[in-house]
Amino acid sequence: MKKLLLTLTMLACVTSGVLAQKNKVKIETEYGDIVVMLYDNTPKNTENMLTQAAAHTYDSTLFHRVIPSFMIQGGDPDSKHAKPGQMLGNGGLKFTIPAEINDTNFHKKGALGVARDNNPDKSGSASQFYLVVGKVCTDDELNNIEKRTGRKFTESQRQVYKTVGGTPHLDGNYTVFGEVLEGQDIVDKISLEARDHSDRPNKDIRILSLHKMKKKRKKFLGIF
Repeated sequence: MKKLLLTLTMLACVTSGVLAQKNKVKIETEYGDIVVMLYDNTPKNTENMLTQAAAHTYDSTLFHRVIPSFMIQGGDPDSKHAKPGQMLGNGGLKFTIPAEINDTNFHKKGALGVARDNNPDKSGSASQFYLVVGKVCTDDELNNIEKRTGRKFTESQRQVYKTVGGTPHLDGNYTVFGEVLEGQDIVDKISLEARDHSDRPNKDIRILSLHKMKKKRKKFLGIF
């Protein structure tokens, strides 16, 4: 009887893990694919990206702004047919998505964030997003950001910023709604592309496709 109960408990744990699996999207580029997990605790922004992905809004847009040790930005609809040297970054859909800024999601390396203008409610673009490259920070740098913003980093966040890196000065100002699971090397490579004075890459770096990934059904191993 104890063995049966143990088996049922293990199966329940595995099943709950499958049900709790996050949404993932794949960004296909000529450099390779970037797999991004979307967070459940930012439902409005997550749902919007899934909706726009299904509508092919991102397909054929450019990574129109790249800055080493900072981030790469894409999703401007105006970039689909942009001429060389054309200023980009002002295009978008005719609505914004409410900010979903919290103390859990932060700008570690690989974070997915929502681009926005200087609107006071911090709502974000319905199409433009960025992926963090960032840099490793020191305690002094983090302390100075805390003093300037009044926002405190948790100890675990500090450790990530001091070892993996990120862009901590953006915390509290932009919605983070996902993170890179695979392909951070692709993000880093794109960030190093030669660019003009507006940080637009000299070479068009196109998002070939951005689509939701299908969940893989897990097989259960029986215990007899």
